[in-house]
Parts: sequence; structure tokens; C-alpha cells
Amino acid sequence: MGDKRHWSVSWVAELLVVVLLLAAGLSYWFDLGERWFGWESADPRTEPAAVQPPEGLRLPPAELAGSVATADAADEVDPALLAARIQPMLRPRTLGRHYTVLVTDLATGRPLFRQGAAAVTPASTTKLLSGAAALESLGPMTTFRTTVRRVPGTNQVILVGGGDPFLVSSPRRGAALYPERADIRTLARRTAAELRERGLSQVRLSFDDSYFTGPGVNPAWPDDYVPDGVVPPIGALWVDQGQSDSGFGYVDDPAADAAADFAVALRGAGVRVRPRVVRRVTPPAAEEVAVVSSAPLGEIVERTLEVSDNQAAEVLTRHVGLAERQQGSFTAGSAAVLDVLAGLGVPIEGTRLYDGSGLSRRNVVTPAALTGVIRLAASEEHPDLRQLITGLPVAGFTGSLQLRFDRGPDEARGRVRAKTGTLSGVHGLAGVAEDVGGGRMAFAVVADRVPMAKTLDARLLIDRIAGRLAACRCGVGSAP
Repeated sequence: MGDKRHWSVSWVAELLVVVLLLAAGLSYWFDLGERWFGWESADPRTEPAAVQPPEGLRLPPAELAGSVATADAADEVDPALLAARIQPMLRPRTLGRHYTVLVTDLATGRPLFRQGAAAVTPASTTKLLSGAAALESLGPMTTFRTTVRRVPGTNQVILVGGGDPFLVSSPRRGAALYPERADIRTLARRTAAELRERGLSQVRLSFDDSYFTGPGVNPAWPDDYVPDGVVPPIGALWVDQGQSDSGFGYVDDPAADAAADFAVALRGAGVRVRPRVVRRVTPPAAEEVAVVSSAPLGEIVERTLEVSDNQAAEVLTRHVGLAERQQGSFTAGSAAVLDVLAGLGVPIEGTRLYDGSGLSRRNVVTPAALTGVIRLAASEEHPDLRQLITGLPVAGFTGSLQLRFDRGPDEARGRVRAKTGTLSGVHGLAGVAEDVGGGRMAFAVVADRVPMAKTLDARLLIDRIAGRLAACRCGVGSAP
């Protein structure tokens, strides 16, 4: 009998524990404590002011804190003050005797300081022009498609390049990169799945890179650029921008190399592929089997500017040629860039372009064209161009300016966003500077005949000139 009583008490106690645990769980998951008993305490993430202090702690009544500083209102920049700070830095012994400096008010385009040549070799500051033209002509949300098409009634499939500048060979190659990359292996898996749906397990593979026209190597480039691995042949189909497997230099035929990678990936996805893979033009009747798409154009432009990507700039320029002149060649693309800029009201007189990257030394650009593009991209009237500004490297922090501006005024770091321009003997910056008084300026500083012995000095001096703009308190009425 005692054992039975003991068992009954134990059973009741265990049941009570289970009920209490269940009640606690329900209270936690369904906020029953607050609904039934008002137990819920304030959440410090959403109601910090309602959190009560620990017991025993007495806090004085809260009072509104007074201002410790007042924000400077954006001020109109005084050209005389600006000149007093910049003029002493323009040293021909360092910059060479052919340079240009132009600073304008970012909002109005009013010139604030001008000195030097009417036009210069722009190097990679050219990407500001080609990037702006691409955004305006194509729109920032445009994507580029790499497709696989099948000739009806046959087992012939064709890999068709659509001019995706960032297409990669595998998801691993594109991991953690901005913007996201489409890849060949994903395209192969999608193709294999669709072919199985159509009852095909073996194919004859071709590739088509005819979307762009004209030579893959720009005749306005030095002859050694491709052999020396400066740039690959430019086309509408490649993976990893035509880089060789070693990571050094480029393959001779990027489109054929991409097709070979696709064939391997297709076999890995269970499709038998005939050994011979050939180049051909896709018949009009060919039907789409699978597709992968690039990131939006605006993100591509941002990345192109941030790291000064020559290959991407050339691909985008050819897209502009197709959109504006129905030809995806170097010649049509360069001319189309100027067409688009002229339509935007950018002063292009005196500007000549032979490519979109700035690799050609035959390019000639005026500082007014550079600052004009920057001003438009910064204005509220042209939101489609905004990513030209957001893509500019930030002095001392990102992209091609990450390891620069380590000397000079501390105020300059983070206050200058600019595109670099570098060739042997050519050094430049073009972008936006905001001085400590709130004055916002567009600027271009380019020297294109820098003595070889002064290469590093010239680059540092140009950084310091841009930094002086940002560190200046050059508002009207400021003391010099």
C-alpha cells in the first residue's frame, strides 16, 4: 500500500513538472505571459526607453543634450581661395609640361579653376565616358544573356555568347565577388536537364561569338598588348575574361576556350558531347534550350570603375555600338559613346575616342568632357547615371584608390571619389571632391607627358591636389 501511495505522489509530481515546462514553453513561443499576466518586459532592440534600470539603481531625470557642434551648410566655393591652394602645387618638373586641371561646381558646372592643356590622353579616365554612355543607352537594369540553342529536329546545340563581361567558368570562380557572376557550369546543368526532357543524351556542340563584329584586337592599341598579356582579344563569348588556367596571361581564342569548358561541364552533367566543337553562326530557327544572365548593367559599371576593368569597359562599349549604330565593333562603339554623350549635353568638342577602356594612346579627351559627365551623373535629373558616381573608388578606402591617399591631409580620405587613369607617362584622377565646408566639386587632373623618373612623384602630387580640394575650406567668405 505504501508503495502504491509513493508511486501516486511521484506520478503527480512528474506530471506537474511536465505541465509547468509546457506552460513555460507556450508562454515563450506564443507570448502568453504578456497576454494572460502582463509578464512581458520591454525589448531593448525596439523599446530601449522602456527598459527599466536594475533594482536599486537610481538615475537622474533625462535631459535633452545640448549641441556640441553645428553642421556647416554647403557653401559656394570661392575660386580665388581655391586657386590660392591649388596653384602652388602645379609643378611642371613633376607633372611634365603637358597637363590639365579643371575644377567645376558640381551642381552648376561653373568653372572654379582651370589651367593647362585643352585636351589630354585620358588613360582609364576614359571609362567615365564609356560607363556613362552604357548606362544612358542601355539602362542600368539591362542584363546580358548567354544561351544554348538547338537546331530543330537535330542533336546540334550551340553555345551563344551575348556579351556578358563577367561570365565565369564555375560558381567557385564567382563566389563572393561583386556583382554576382553567371557561370558555364550552371548553364550546362540547365542544358542537360532540358535535353533529358527532350529525350536527347548525345549532342554535337558548336559555339557562336558573332554578336560582336570587327577585329577582337583594337588596331589603335600597341602591337604588344595582347602578346604581353595586357588585354585579351575582345569578344561576345568568354569565361573568366579570357584568362588562362594558370591565371597569368590570356588564351588566344577566348570563345573557343569557353566552348571547351562548356563541353566538359556538359559531359559532367551526363550528356555525351562529340569531340569536335566548332564555331558557327546560329540559324534563325534555332530554339532556346537554356540561359544564364549577367548582373544588371549598373552593377557591372560600378565594378568596372572601381577596379578599372579594361575588358569589361571594352565589352560595354561594343554593346553601346550595337544599341546606337547596330554594330558591335571598336569603331562603332567608340563613335556611339560620343553620340550618346552629345545627346546628354556633354561638351565633346575636341574629344576623340578609339576604345572604351583608355588603353589607346590615340584617345584625346577634354577636361570639360570628364567633369561634364561627372556633373550629370551626380544630378537628380539623371538617376540612370547614378551608378557612375557610386562606382567611383573612395580615396583611401576602396578599389584603385584603396592604397592611395595615405599621405597628405587626413580630411581628404573619404572625401574624394575618383577614377584613376594610368599609362606609362600618363597619370590622372577625375571625380568628385567635397571640401570640409560642404562645397562640392567635380574635378579632372591629368598629366600625359610625365618623365619616367617622376612617375611616383607625379601620381603622389595628383593625389595631393585632389586631397587639397577636399581639405580646403574654400567657401565664399572663408579666410585664406
